[in-house]
Amino acid sequence: MINELPYERLLQECLRGELRLLNAYLPRQQKLLSDLLREEYPHVVCTDGSTHLFKRKELKYLASLINDDEQEALLLPMLIGVSSGQGEMAIICRGEVEEKVISKILDMPVTPKQQRIMIYKPQLSILRQMLKTTTQYLFSPKIIE
Repeated sequence: MINELPYERLLQECLRGELRLLNAYLPRQQKLLSDLLREEYPHVVCTDGSTHLFKRKELKYLASLINDDEQEALLLPMLIGVSSGQGEMAIICRGEVEEKVISKILDMPVTPKQQRIMIYKPQLSILRQMLKTTTQYLFSPKIIE
């Protein structure tokens, strides 16, 4: 049956399976910054059943960048989309609060397009240095369109 599939479709199916494995550590669902700050052990449960712990220091740093209402809107971990062959990454941006946080951390204005904030590798390095546990990579064949 697998031999009946056209080559490109076969590749797509293989990639889908491999990407599922690469992304197994992603959270089943994100949590609000405000809720994580109240937890004794701030964490999310991942799709593979493991637990991803957040460093309280990072959560407090994020809280210092935004007001209380924005803490009620910021979902963590923030997802950074990565696709092969791209020199840039995309931060999934559902609202203005992600834009504000990224702008402050990178010390530059950012503009989301199609709910994505495009960053380059040097900016990614800065972001990951500051937010190691509050960001996660999302691997996909198409992040940037």
